[in-house]
Amino acid sequence: MTKTAVLLANLGSPDAPTAAALHDYLDEFLMDPWVLQMPWIIRRLLLSLLVLPSRPKESAKAYQKVWTDQGSPLLVYSRQLLEKLKRQVEQPVFLSMRYGSPSIESQLLAISELGSIDEVIFIPLYPHFADSTVTTSIKQAETVIQQRDLKLKLKTIDLFYADPDYTALLAAKIKPFLDSKANAQPHLVFSYHGLPEIHLKKADPTGSHCLHSQDCCDQPSEAHKTCYRHQVMQTTQKVVAKLGLSPQDYSVCFQSRLGRAKWLEPSAEQMIEQLAAQGKKDLVVVCPAFVTDCLETLEEIGMRGQEQFIAAGGRSSQLIPCLNDDDEWVQLLAKWIKPLV
Repeated sequence: MTKTAVLLANLGSPDAPTAAALHDYLDEFLMDPWVLQMPWIIRRLLLSLLVLPSRPKESAKAYQKVWTDQGSPLLVYSRQLLEKLKRQVEQPVFLSMRYGSPSIESQLLAISELGSIDEVIFIPLYPHFADSTVTTSIKQAETVIQQRDLKLKLKTIDLFYADPDYTALLAAKIKPFLDSKANAQPHLVFSYHGLPEIHLKKADPTGSHCLHSQDCCDQPSEAHKTCYRHQVMQTTQKVVAKLGLSPQDYSVCFQSRLGRAKWLEPSAEQMIEQLAAQGKKDLVVVCPAFVTDCLETLEEIGMRGQEQFIAAGGRSSQLIPCLNDDDEWVQLLAKWIKPLV
């Protein structure tokens, strides 16, 4: 009889909010060929000459603003999720990070050492497909199993960007923030993590669909299975339908740009400025590409984004928390796991 364990995987964070720790973390993260999709020597030169001499210090200052007594918010919330999920399923549950600790390798080894496990339900905690999140996590797990000769079969859950239970849960978590203002409903901003456009084109199995027309996300295509932009738009459409919002009630943007490549647009910075210029006074911002709060949500959107909006003439900008260790989110994960066992 097959015996199963569950392994959650998130992106990761540095071990400490220091320049030295950020140097190691960024080096591991940005040297991943699924993240910076260019030849190894160019990645190495780019990081060594342009990124690592200065960015770790800047990133450390940002991390210091959100670091808790228990550590990185991403890791703290992920551990709380882990403990709750353990109480919802019968199988042993483990937590890993693609970069940093605890590594995918260390957790697969720990599962293997139990001696009784044949199969691992691997759950990359990303709703939408991207090579820089989903593919790299799965490839890393497969590589560890192969190189370490582990007798484990890997099984992954489906992408959940359009899952009706997931989008209903998102809508339920957003609604109280829209109802919080007595005088007028705030404008809802969906801020998704950005991607370089070249990532979408490389992931397009047709080679001729993604970003080849303005309405490509609305035209049926095999490319949608691996198209990040199409999938985030699907999440948005399903959530706003459940909330009963009109097009003028919400906006979509992309955050966390890095480097000079052309990224998905509009950027969060552009959108914040535009909304203030349009006379929007109150924003609520949700970041559905993340299921766990982290630097990109708490500092980039919750702090810097708020400051930018108020400086541009807005009155308030409120970050809606990610699902984190929400009880209903835990129950939904357990629901997805049970048919795979």
